[in-house]
Amino acid sequence: MNDQEFGSIKLHLKELMEKQNLSLSKLSFRAEMQRTQLKHYYDGSIQRLDMAVLSRLCYALKCDLTDLIEYVPPSKDT
Repeated sequence: MNDQEFGSIKLHLKELMEKQNLSLSKLSFRAEMQRTQLKHYYDGSIQRLDMAVLSRLCYALKCDLTDLIEYVPPSKDT
């Protein structure tokens, strides 16, 4: 049994940042986060989501949580 059997979570941080023309540096300042931590969310290498971080990102990006993350169901052939 693997994690993909249950689907996955996709982060849309990169797309939101591009849409708002924000750099990692600007967003880290707005969200009061370290760039290194933010980079893991940006490139999707984060393993566990932190609710406080998600709140900061939604606040800084002026978006809803559903704009930031998406549940992707498993494919039918799994």
